[in-house]
Amino acid sequence: MFKTMKQLFTSTNKDLRHRIYFTLAALMIFILGISIRVPGTEDLTSSLGFLELINTLGGGALKNFSIFALGVMPYITASIIMQLLQMDIIPYFTELSKQGATGRRKLNQITRYVGIIFAFIEGYAFSFAFIGKSGDVVEYLYIATVLTAGTAFLLWLGDQITQKGIGNGISLIIMAGIIATLPQMFIDAFTGLIAFDGTAQVITLGIIKFILFVIVYFAIVIGMIFVQESERRIPIQYANKSTSAYGASAQSFMPIKINTAGVVPVIFASSLLAIPGILAQVIKNETFTLVVEKYLTYTTPVGFLIYVVLIFFFAYFYTFIQVKPEEFAKNLQENGGYIPGIRPGEDTKKYVSKILSRLTILGATFLVVIAGLPILFSKLTSLPTSVSIGGTGLLIVVGVALETYKQLEGSILTRSYKRGYSRR
Repeated sequence: MFKTMKQLFTSTNKDLRHRIYFTLAALMIFILGISIRVPGTEDLTSSLGFLELINTLGGGALKNFSIFALGVMPYITASIIMQLLQMDIIPYFTELSKQGATGRRKLNQITRYVGIIFAFIEGYAFSFAFIGKSGDVVEYLYIATVLTAGTAFLLWLGDQITQKGIGNGISLIIMAGIIATLPQMFIDAFTGLIAFDGTAQVITLGIIKFILFVIVYFAIVIGMIFVQESERRIPIQYANKSTSAYGASAQSFMPIKINTAGVVPVIFASSLLAIPGILAQVIKNETFTLVVEKYLTYTTPVGFLIYVVLIFFFAYFYTFIQVKPEEFAKNLQENGGYIPGIRPGEDTKKYVSKILSRLTILGATFLVVIAGLPILFSKLTSLPTSVSIGGTGLLIVVGVALETYKQLEGSILTRSYKRGYSRR
């Protein structure tokens, strides 16, 4: 890591530094936008309850009722629906998914349009839910338009980061929002654990508790990095390649991560579970709200069970979309490759599917543990709800940070290779 950072500040990587500066400037615009409240509205003083996750992913923008209150969650919801529709539900989308880069660009464009529509619907729902019946239709439409414009701007800003900066723009915006809430979380933990109005013994005990909290927090981060980087390597041999100097055939590996789906299943599950909460805020029906609070909130036993099932479902769904055993087996056979001891074709497909299924169980269990830690932590301690250990937000930060660092490291290595090749 230190070697990569040292190479970054050499004169030959000036353009790469400019991309990093552009990314930081764009994220700073997002952070500033979080504090800009929608004109004519006030901060939300009531508890967000089941919408707290959306507030966390947006860096507290929903609580501030800022112009970025919706964040990029409408786009994520649209992505869920579009990926489901590609599974032979709508033939047009299925055909686009098979058309390579051109089809992906078209699908991405459609997803953004659907995301904007969802943003307007959610914006209208939030304006009605939080302003109440004191407003009129024109005021609701005005607020919904402002919130939709905020989401549209974030999608554009994410595209600019992806094209002119470093890393995936949408992911970095989500990560920046979460990181923006971390300083306040540690401040709340510090004031909640240390009672300065008590005796010296009580204060000392509080300081020890806070130090243990920080140690456990960073230990969980290290554990996340370990799991995120863990992989199962499937050996692959190619019959048409020449033998090595030792007489053995050339061999390569297909790496499959334990958590191939990353944080996507948790985001998808959280997004779906947040829909009943949004509807409850809009409808304001006492019976429906009570049902949502008792059975469709992941802090309740039934809601958490639904949350776990959704995480496992999306973990399997997204993993098999990413790897696609059938396509892998077909491509491997066409290139003259095979897995030692496994017949090409159908047997290879079954073998890869079996490994994927086993790894996904481990990956999904890891996601459930991380997602469940804040819930257990809030039940066992008397600290504010803003203080948590583990959780979806931290997992997103770790995952996005690792991917961005790998992209940065890859860019530096590519430039070094090209310079070395040009000197020959």
